[in-house]
This record gives sequence, C-alpha cells and structure tokens, in this order.
Amino acid sequence: MAPQRGLRRARIAFSDSAAKQLENVTSEAEIHALDRALVVVSVDPDVGEPIPGDTAGPQLREYADEVERVRLLYWVTVLRTSLIYGSGCV
Repeated sequence: MAPQRGLRRARIAFSDSAAKQLENVTSEAEIHALDRALVVVSVDPDVGEPIPGDTAGPQLREYADEVERVRLLYWVTVLRTSLIYGSGCV
C-alpha cells in the first residue's frame, strides 16, 4: 500500500510592494505574527474574504487576523500560488 500524501501547501510569493513593506518589519513579534498569517494562507488559500471588484482578473482576497493584528491582501493563481500584494501589522 502506497503512503498517502497530505495536501500540498500553496507557494507564497510577494509583489514588489509587499516586499518593500517587509523591509520595514523589524520587531520579532511582528515577524512572528506575519509568519503565522502566511502559514494560514499557504495551508488554505481560500481562507481570506473576497474583495469586491473587477471579475476580469484574479480575485483579490483579504485575510485579517485580529488576534495577531495582521492583514494580508493577496490573490491565488491557477497553480494555487498565493501572491501577496500587501501585508503588515495593524
């Protein structure tokens, strides 16, 4: 019997804007909070709420963790890659 594989996590990539925002995150607590939010999105890319807008392109989504005070704006590609458009601690 072949071993069963678990679900594959989505790959996370950052837009230039999000990468620039990451440069300003310096505290260990903020890095830890952001890392936890990225894990949530990588495990379940559909976890965020859709942001209303143009349906011609990819659906922009928002994931907010009120406990960790983190907000991610992202979209999911056809290959299930989550592209982070903006991020930060609120």
